[in-house]
Amino acid sequence: MIEGETLQLLLVLLVGVTIILALLIKAGLERISIPPLVGYLLLGTGIGLLDNQVHFLTPPVREVYAFLGELGIISLLFRVGLESNLAGLLRQLSRASFLLLGDVVFSGGLTFLSTYYWLGLDLIPSVFITIALIATSVGISVSVWQSAKALDSPNGELLLDIAEMDDIVAIALMSLLFAMIPVFQGDIVADFSLIFVHTIVPFLLKVAIFGIFCLILFRYLEQPITRFFERLEPSPDPILMVVKDPILMVVGMVFIIAALAGLIGFSAAVGAFFAGLVFGGDPDAVKFDASFATLYKFFVPFFFIHLGLQLQLESLSGSWMLGLVLLIVAFLGKVIGTGGLALITGGRSSALLLGVSMVPRAEITMVVMERGRELGDWAVSSQIFTTTILISAITCIVSPLILRPLLQKNSLKNS
Repeated sequence: MIEGETLQLLLVLLVGVTIILALLIKAGLERISIPPLVGYLLLGTGIGLLDNQVHFLTPPVREVYAFLGELGIISLLFRVGLESNLAGLLRQLSRASFLLLGDVVFSGGLTFLSTYYWLGLDLIPSVFITIALIATSVGISVSVWQSAKALDSPNGELLLDIAEMDDIVAIALMSLLFAMIPVFQGDIVADFSLIFVHTIVPFLLKVAIFGIFCLILFRYLEQPITRFFERLEPSPDPILMVVKDPILMVVGMVFIIAALAGLIGFSAAVGAFFAGLVFGGDPDAVKFDASFATLYKFFVPFFFIHLGLQLQLESLSGSWMLGLVLLIVAFLGKVIGTGGLALITGGRSSALLLGVSMVPRAEITMVVMERGRELGDWAVSSQIFTTTILISAITCIVSPLILRPLLQKNSLKNS
């Protein structure tokens, strides 16, 4: 049993090695246009396999990785909220909501029917998989559109609107899902009136109270606090200018909001998303986003690495049918759900571009599955967890490979 100073030194060594490996993985995979999160997952899986031989991941070490992973979730969802222009989305609601409805209803419906009725999974695991696969990882496709210089096109702007609204819907459904946990566990009788009184009403009240708190924070407290921290370092020294930036204050507030959300029954991830929406309305949000990038790059890999540590590859034995079905519905749900309706408002090429761009699943999908896994096998078994995470990684690899030639073909057609 490793204890005391030796344990601390081991932790420092492991975290240091993990950071260096994550940087090398990110640099290497970006050169071949593969999302770094795939490498982070593989790194976590590799560490877990190495531990099977060396046994260095003691419970305290795993707790540290779990804690850093939690900070990674908070950083990840804060960034999602920060990049979600809520006012802009509301203005574009009529334009994007039609496609969003098809995306959510068809993708979610196809996933639920396939898992619950075809594969015969229990209700709760089917619901977790359904909500997990509704969310789109906008960052994966956006990077491809940016490299093709097509993001400023009408289709590119529409993609951003749909994908951001898609994430918001998935986060809302995730929050409601966790509010319904007492019903699923049998603590509340499955009678609609009791569910409404004991679960849905308190959930809506919490949303309202937490939303009002965040609104007050943004309207009356955020800018005065930010300006106060800016004045703490008046030195014009260029080396110290980074200290003037109030990003550490912002990070502190984000952690506080996330913790409060967890304490009142939401998850810390949802609280971080709310915090992102709060600061996203600040005219200096771009500055926050740029300053936050370093902390984001430090914490977020640990979330995916921690997921990789939880993957149990031996559980994949006999799960080929589950994996095949999930892979099919992950692609068809978005391509048909979004692209099919896009045929009504645009051409075939535009519909296919939008459909394929919505296929990648990453951040929200993995957060939902990670939270479900924490509840135990009755919610998300190790087999379902590992299979879904691997399918998500596959969508992140394959979708850009399909999307690039489609964008090139579309640009040649329009030129």
